[in-house]
Amino acid sequence: MHTRRIGDVEVSAIGLGAMPMSIEGRPDEARSLATIHAALDAGVTLIDTADAYHRDAAEVGHNETLIAKALASHDLGKDVLVATKGGHLRPGDGTWTLDGSPRHLKEACEESLRRLGVEAIGLYQFHRPDPKVPYAESVGAVRDLLDEGKIRMAGISNANPEQIRQANDILGGRLVSVQNQFSPAFRSSEPELRLCDELGVAFLPWSPLGGISRARELGSAYAPFARVAEAHGVSPQRVCLAWMLAKSPVVVPIPGSSRPETILDSLAATELVLTAEELAELDAV
Repeated sequence: MHTRRIGDVEVSAIGLGAMPMSIEGRPDEARSLATIHAALDAGVTLIDTADAYHRDAAEVGHNETLIAKALASHDLGKDVLVATKGGHLRPGDGTWTLDGSPRHLKEACEESLRRLGVEAIGLYQFHRPDPKVPYAESVGAVRDLLDEGKIRMAGISNANPEQIRQANDILGGRLVSVQNQFSPAFRSSEPELRLCDELGVAFLPWSPLGGISRARELGSAYAPFARVAEAHGVSPQRVCLAWMLAKSPVVVPIPGSSRPETILDSLAATELVLTAEELAELDAV
């Protein structure tokens, strides 16, 4: 497995996004555990989660609990960096709400610590800006958690360039990651990716395969991914992740998966080398 860095931690170049194992349409627990174990066997050392990755109101942190169980039952579980998030909530009716207040973030971190069964969370990320709370106050709470040793590294998610710079300042230059949506169908985070490259901060694309399932549709805007995939005898999904990895050494995609075969296909993207001409064609989509 090829590796990259988040802060001072070396992680697999592609991580596992665990959200699909806990929200609507989730599989049974046995398949979820098998998916996580398959990822570990293949060399994954980064798993992304959040306390809001659950379906019903009474099961907050379902995904964190699932990951803790999977890691505890595998020999390689201790080698994994678990990246979780706080500040997003799900009332249980399928909607998403926000609470970026310092009080909530600190309480949420304590609950995540309990569910994960650790003394300090490897990477804690402020999930999404809350317009009701000044951004500096939310990030300040994450800074406090870092100073108190409750978390080992701090990140932010769904942030714009101004917020990235502000967060890094508030954290005293200790911002290690930014997690934004980025995919062939959603490229508006290019400025954030470039800024992360400039700052040496890891950029974690969430939903990196969004839209790529339409690559083989007649007339699809993503047809170049299908053409490149056919030339290499691989899936468009694998081409998509290889394209992302080629953009910058700070990029660490976290494709969501709930099946062993899908995460294994994603991980194979680390071995796929695209030509300069292919990369240029995909960039132009």
